[in-house]
Amino acid sequence: MEKKKKLIFMSLILILGFFIGMNFFNWLDKIFNEPVPIGEVTKVPEGEGWIDLLSDENRVYWKNVTDEKNIFEMQNDGVLHIFGKTIYPLRYVGFSQRTFSDFQLHLEFKLTRRANSGVFLRSQINDPMNRGFEVQVLEDYGKPPNKNSCGAIYDITTPMYNMSFPAGQWNSYDITVQGSTVQVVMNGWLIIHTFLDKMTEPLGKFPVAYATLPKEGYLLLQDHGGEVWYRNIRIKPLK
Repeated sequence: MEKKKKLIFMSLILILGFFIGMNFFNWLDKIFNEPVPIGEVTKVPEGEGWIDLLSDENRVYWKNVTDEKNIFEMQNDGVLHIFGKTIYPLRYVGFSQRTFSDFQLHLEFKLTRRANSGVFLRSQINDPMNRGFEVQVLEDYGKPPNKNSCGAIYDITTPMYNMSFPAGQWNSYDITVQGSTVQVVMNGWLIIHTFLDKMTEPLGKFPVAYATLPKEGYLLLQDHGGEVWYRNIRIKPLK
């Protein structure tokens, strides 16, 4: 009789352990495999006011603004290809013909595995890191969003979702910068809407209060290791 009780007790423990284990793994699955939005590359904007920065007329203004090293090429299909062979010192491919203040920007990019780049806005050529701000470009498909994710204002704001497509697929940014307001739409979803004038003290790893950043500067693309391709770079200055 005593052995029977022990057998029943052990059976109950095993059944209980099984259900606890199942619930635990279901909980883990829910955390790491929550449904996320499904995006799509947005349409290339056209019409009055939009400037094609990769047109035959404008592509000559793209330069390595850091040094004389050969870090990119203009391909015949209208694509700007960054070779990604250098990590440090960081280098920048910039549209050197003019600066921009308030604007709407559309561009598309694709990356190789573990590639790292960035879209630098209102940047000063002599100090892009501290006199301008970066919308991160990073191969991080499927990872939880954080302040260094693709689409983040680097090390400052965390995207609402990670909208990255897998390596080798094109992604789109539609970025609006007006006054102190910055909005980032990635693959059709608004993921960042923030106000730089609220950032009166340094945030993240840079000793810069973003409220003090210049209100006008250059458009730069960062070379931070790994191949990156950019296409359909269109900008519309706002009055």
